[in-house]
Parts: sequence; C-alpha cells; structure tokens
Amino acid sequence: MQEILSSREIKQKTERLAHQLIENTFEEPRVFIGGIEGNGIILAKSLAKIMGKHTESEITVFSIKVNKSEPWSEKIILSSPREAMEDAYIILVDDVFNSGKTMQFALVEILQFPTKAIKTVALVDRKHRRFPIKANFVGLSLSTTLKDRVEVDLTEGSEKAYLV
Repeated sequence: MQEILSSREIKQKTERLAHQLIENTFEEPRVFIGGIEGNGIILAKSLAKIMGKHTESEITVFSIKVNKSEPWSEKIILSSPREAMEDAYIILVDDVFNSGKTMQFALVEILQFPTKAIKTVALVDRKHRRFPIKANFVGLSLSTTLKDRVEVDLTEGSEKAYLV
C-alpha cells in the first residue's frame, strides 16, 4: 500500500473543495449536498461544515444509499424528501471516482425531479470512466492502472488515502 494523501493533505483538499463550492453557490439561497453512503456522506458533512462558516446559503446534507457493486439491483434511497430539493442547487459527493457507475446511478435518481443545477465532487478522481459522468470538483486527479485500487479512510484524526 502506498499512501497518496496524508491526513493533513485530505483536510487541505477538503477545505479547498469547500471554498470552490462556495464560489460556485454564493448566490444560491439553498444548497443540498448529497453524499454517497460510506465515505461520501462523511466528506459531504465535512464540506457542509466548512461551507456553513463562510456562506449565507442554507446548506442541507443528505445521504444517498446505492448498492455500489450492482446499483440497478436495489432502489436508490435519498434521505431528504424530493420535494425539498426541487429547483435547488445539488452537489453530489463521493470519496473516489473510478468508473463513474455509482455516481451515474445517483445522478439518474436525482434527475427524476427538477433541479436548478447538479455538480459532482470527488476527493480522488482515477479517470477510469465507463459511464458518461465527470467530476466538476476534484481534490486529487490520479493516473492509475485498471488493476490499482484507491482506498480512503476518513476516520477523524487518522484520515488517509492509499493506492493498493
């Protein structure tokens, strides 16, 4: 295992991503940040906490439950009611973008109702897309082989990202 991001670097990248999001949402009265269950929701909460200190926007965090290996096999569940998110600015968050499958299925679910805008955030983008989706905001872009895996641990105080 090779460490690709230390705890300090993850915090710096999270801070930078949050400020980029603020720059892109500063005129929005409501911003919804949806994190894919697991590390995505942890990262979404961290982004929201930082953004909340520096913006007037009302920020709501919600989780997106999706079966990562077979997203078509189970219903995708959003923890926030759809009606609340209608015509709002929505940010989808996950720790690692690999093939784009998980984020694509989450996006399709959110496209079931009208939104003002939808943007995507990834702490690490591996750029091995099999699905037509891109990360709008990225902490680290990484060139890897298809055999490589990126693992992220967002346990507070011991955050790390590894290339396995």
